[in-house]
Amino acid sequence: MSTRALTKPGMLPTVFDDFFKPWNEWFDNGNSFLGRTMTMPAVNIVENKEDYMVSLAVPGMNKEDFNIDVEGNMLTISSEKEEKKEEKEDKYTRKEYNYSSFSRSFTLPDEVNKEKIEAKYEDGVLKLMLPKREEAKKLAAGKHIAVK
Repeated sequence: MSTRALTKPGMLPTVFDDFFKPWNEWFDNGNSFLGRTMTMPAVNIVENKEDYMVSLAVPGMNKEDFNIDVEGNMLTISSEKEEKKEEKEDKYTRKEYNYSSFSRSFTLPDEVNKEKIEAKYEDGVLKLMLPKREEAKKLAAGKHIAVK
């Protein structure tokens, strides 16, 4: 956690701003995964005639970091990531560890063909294509029913 949260106006005298500045810069520099925590990723789900497209915003990950499982009608997408950093100087050693994880589960509609689900990770977005079974595609085309 950054000490910046401790130095909000009215909480501590501003003299602490200068004292904590080196630590804030080290933790908040944006160049490392350290100091950041994984929150529940934002998800978009779009239904098309042929499939469902599930997109998760998960920047800073690698495709190897994801676990995607289907069990019954439950689709679970999860990730665990651990990062360690050690810095040694003449008079000190600084070690930092970061562990983050998330898990999202979705109930799949019956019309999804579970055998043909595909996933692709690109530009910080994990995309899953959930194709519909052929029978479901025919039903989605619609049918006019005449009243007798």
